[in-house]
Amino acid sequence: MKAMIFAAGLGSRLKPLTDTRPKALVEVAGKTLLEHTILKLKSSGFDEIVINVHHFAGQIVDFLKRNDNFGVTIHISDETEMLLETGGGIKKAAHFFGNEPVLIHNVDILSDVDLYQLWQQHIDNNSAATLLVSNRKSSRNLLFKEGRLAGWKNNNTGEVKSPYADFDSDKYDAYAFSGIHVISPSLLKYMSEWGTKFSIIDYYLSICDKESILSVVKNDLNLIDVGKIDTLAKAEDFLKNVHK
Repeated sequence: MKAMIFAAGLGSRLKPLTDTRPKALVEVAGKTLLEHTILKLKSSGFDEIVINVHHFAGQIVDFLKRNDNFGVTIHISDETEMLLETGGGIKKAAHFFGNEPVLIHNVDILSDVDLYQLWQQHIDNNSAATLLVSNRKSSRNLLFKEGRLAGWKNNNTGEVKSPYADFDSDKYDAYAFSGIHVISPSLLKYMSEWGTKFSIIDYYLSICDKESILSVVKNDLNLIDVGKIDTLAKAEDFLKNVHK
């Protein structure tokens, strides 16, 4: 079982901590975000992981060496020359994937989701991509019709994106994306038409009329995005409650 961890981000919202380290090595409850993510993936059965790196990339490589890769096979996708965003990061790392589905996980997301179950739902549905979503408050929502991705909306600006003409966002089910998704190799075939740097959400939205990009809705999902300084203390309490 293969997974990819997005760990290349600059972590600008976690300054000043990220002035001297990558976001992935910021600690919560005595462990780095990267360690939390690797151990969760490992306990769910994932034994081969690709990690993309950019900001203080060497620190991440050294951290993994010191910890013997936590007992799993780890590959590094080096983005030190240029940060490629989420879609570009997947495109660059695609040669590691082979012909199997890959679970994608943002390094700054902590949750109680059963990753193996999500992986199995993706396989059972035979979809190009499966996105974990929930009905929580968010400034941006993905829009679905009968579980299939059809659009996106910025709730603050009213901006809407969809490949469908005359798209009425009010007629669709709106959910917040978790930063956790599973992709099949078939999803990658359109990426040759894209450049090196692009958003995976924009990519999903460009092909969702051609490929089945499905939702797994988990409204009882406990999740925290450790993206800002003020969420660090909340994250410690979150982990205590999740592991009760």
